[in-house]
Amino acid sequence: MKHTKESAQLLKAEQEKKKGRAWAGSLIILGGTGLLILLMAFSITKGAAEIPLSVIGDVLFRFDSMNTQHLIIVDLRLPRVIASAMVGAAFAVAGAIMQGITRNPLADSGLLGLNAGAGFALSLCFAFFPGMGYMQVIFFSFLGAALGAALVNGIASMRRGGATPMRLVLAGAAVSALLIALSQGIALYFEVAQDIMFWTVGGVAGSNWVQIKIMTPWILGALLGAMILSRSISLLSLGEEVAKGLGLNTLTISLLCSLIVVILAGASVAVVGAVGFVGLIIPHIVRYLVGVDYRWIIPSSAVMGALLMVLADLGARRLNPPFETPVGALIAVVGVPFFLYLARRQKRAL
Repeated sequence: MKHTKESAQLLKAEQEKKKGRAWAGSLIILGGTGLLILLMAFSITKGAAEIPLSVIGDVLFRFDSMNTQHLIIVDLRLPRVIASAMVGAAFAVAGAIMQGITRNPLADSGLLGLNAGAGFALSLCFAFFPGMGYMQVIFFSFLGAALGAALVNGIASMRRGGATPMRLVLAGAAVSALLIALSQGIALYFEVAQDIMFWTVGGVAGSNWVQIKIMTPWILGALLGAMILSRSISLLSLGEEVAKGLGLNTLTISLLCSLIVVILAGASVAVVGAVGFVGLIIPHIVRYLVGVDYRWIIPSSAVMGALLMVLADLGARRLNPPFETPVGALIAVVGVPFFLYLARRQKRAL
């Protein structure tokens, strides 16, 4: 009788915990989306030229092509804010997927060579194909991100025991350093350093409607694919043997997830450059709030990643006006201590 009562209490506590996680996920998605819209509107008004918030309504309902403020909003501010939100969501979801399928808490597209690989491909584009269209640039970014990921996983898997989390991070650091050095060497030799510098430091100042038009279907399609695979990622995060025991085709899911990560990272780097740590910080915060169910982690990560990037872009413009601080540097100020904390905790767990 006593055992039955204790089991009922445990079951009730588990149900309440699950309900609380679902409530937290719903709050992040709905409340975070509302906050994101407000932050984007506020960010549009800030910059070298201050614009009243009321002008945004005029732009939406009575756009005047002869009005300088309207042109600043439509041609400059709005594209960069939309790009910030989309790229932040893409980096965060890419990091969440990588952490799930590899069961590596230190996984991030920047730490595991994807960003550096995409940047290396961009340097080749600028050096050898200067007139290449943006669609081709994104395609080369995909290939570069895939190359970086393949090199990191290949090097980390060479020793006995396979690709452990720490080996992946060390291999990622080595491969990233190599690819960044090659990118800079190509930039200096072919005298395209000025063009490459923007992608090296990271930023959304150069975003425009052409880029957004091309990147939107890729990123939205990849985010939708991540949502479709979210339940499978939850199973895979429990371990490959457990997932196989539950009837999951782990190889197919891993390949599809890797493809989604390459698309998200490649498209993002083609727009903002090598911005790291978004995919490291956000998934951990989200997982703490909503639990380990990726049906909540992925959409929550997308919203919070978008919030972080829009906020970082706003800070980049406001920290030292009229000059801009690189967005990648601002996020790294938070990301590096967070990474060291995770690495220390991972070492203790071993």
